[in-house]
Amino acid sequence: MRRLLNRIIQKLGRDNYQIDPSITSLSLFVLLVSKSSQLIRGLLLKITLKESSGIIFKGKHCRITHRSQISVGRTLILGDYVEINALSKHGVRIGDNVSIQKNTIIECTGVIRNLGEGLVIGNNTGIAQGAFIQVRGKVVIGNDVIFGPNVSIFSETHNFDDPNIPVHLQGETRKGVTIEDGAWIGTRAVILDGITVGRNSIVAAGAVVTKDVPPGAIVGGVPAKVLKQRI
Repeated sequence: MRRLLNRIIQKLGRDNYQIDPSITSLSLFVLLVSKSSQLIRGLLLKITLKESSGIIFKGKHCRITHRSQISVGRTLILGDYVEINALSKHGVRIGDNVSIQKNTIIECTGVIRNLGEGLVIGNNTGIAQGAFIQVRGKVVIGNDVIFGPNVSIFSETHNFDDPNIPVHLQGETRKGVTIEDGAWIGTRAVILDGITVGRNSIVAAGAVVTKDVPPGAIVGGVPAKVLKQRI
């Protein structure tokens, strides 16, 4: 059974994937039953999407709205209680071999007077538990990106220049957020509007990113500063 599962996973796009040999046959059987239920839920989701070219594993109690604006590549894994509100000008595009884990919220639009721009997630990207991705300006997450738990992305800033006017009446600025290929975003990091996180960079746990992160840099702190260059 182990050999068969390895082949199936590799066929789904996980090249050279091997199940840990210490997992018992009983544990594998339990996992297989769970995945079967997720696959059935995923099939029901798949037929309601704008486009889907592969298999979807959908956890329990997910809330996916405006499904006709979502396009998905090969193999999408959605953990339990994932919420995706895809209402936006350009929709949500998710690449191949993407996992979005438990309790993650993707919110493309807050108020219908001003829709969010849209979200793009590249191939082989993993978003850990409890992420919050606010899509007002365009958000682009590249290939081979990994998020630790509870990462937050904000692609909108409230204007506040006039202290005599309530902030909510002064409008918003939407520059968007880009996270380039190969970046690692550590647990509880916060990325603010207008930021580009460079290719193969690392954002340390708990960092608040207020300036662009150079390619190959390691940044940390509040506000985040360059601690080291990897390349």
